[in-house]
Amino acid sequence: MGSLVKKGTSSSLMTEFLEKCGGYAVVDGGFATELERHGADIKDPLWSAKCLITSPHLVTKVHLDYLESGANIIITASYQATIQGFVAKGLSVGEAESLLRRSVELSCEAREIFYNRCNKGSWDFDHVGKASRRPVLVAASVGSYGAYLADGSEYSGVYGDSVSKESLKDFHRRRVQILAKSGADLIAFETIPNKLEAEAYVDLLEEEGIDIPAWFAFTSKDGVTVPSGESIIECAEVADSCKKLVAIGINCTAPRYISDLVISLRQVTHKPIIVYPNSGEVYDGLNKKWIKSEEESEEDFVSYVSRWREEGASLFGGCCRTTPNTIKAITNVLSCESSAPSKLKFW
Repeated sequence: MGSLVKKGTSSSLMTEFLEKCGGYAVVDGGFATELERHGADIKDPLWSAKCLITSPHLVTKVHLDYLESGANIIITASYQATIQGFVAKGLSVGEAESLLRRSVELSCEAREIFYNRCNKGSWDFDHVGKASRRPVLVAASVGSYGAYLADGSEYSGVYGDSVSKESLKDFHRRRVQILAKSGADLIAFETIPNKLEAEAYVDLLEEEGIDIPAWFAFTSKDGVTVPSGESIIECAEVADSCKKLVAIGINCTAPRYISDLVISLRQVTHKPIIVYPNSGEVYDGLNKKWIKSEEESEEDFVSYVSRWREEGASLFGGCCRTTPNTIKAITNVLSCESSAPSKLKFW
């Protein structure tokens, strides 16, 4: 699948991609958990980005696991990969920039390996019965400023009075410039915890030399607001104003809040809606560990997918603590629905 940058509006290009996928697309799932399952030690301020230095083969392995599970979009291991963070670990600026590019190269290499494995006997079939190569996009991940700080502020959205829109733009600019020219199909701005950072991203996407589609994924702890306390509707209005955005949505959020959030997003945007929640477990930032939720399980997560689709979402995946099995289950649910009489909504 080539880049989404073509003539025409970005949102119509994502619509075209979704049509090629059969009306919906599947995004990959949790990355850090899978790296740990394969033996990686990521107890580090760089988190999963540490593996770009120490274990790039594991990054490729996780991408392939998700592709084999049905993902149409794989997200690079660059969520916590910042030039500032790499330099703090003793790398040069040049080495840091190379690692950002490497995160995209590893995803693209995984896609090619996957395609090479798809011999004639295992082609997917599209909705009109023709043999087709499953569309796969590579999304370059950009985590929030709070993710770089690694102090929990990505979950509170509170950066302090000294952080302005201009300082956020200065922080993110070089990383976004590099990822925009890295060969990725689009940029995924993830776990956005406040309106200010969304505004900074919109400005960056409009700067000269940054010519790439993107999506914004906000996070919420109550189904109504982002962590900073601003309404999801306010934030979505900021996102909807950006012509470069091909989708708007939610990630790193408990599954039980997604339905209300999708309904709110649909009030203010006609862009495709993407949802990739956490497993339902709760992160204890003080002790830095995940706590099992008594309210939700992986089975509950998957059972919600049909409802999210009915309410207007069209891209579905998982975030923290979800696995290739989660993505396989989502793929199966959506595939079964698509083989039934069409219930697709056109907005």
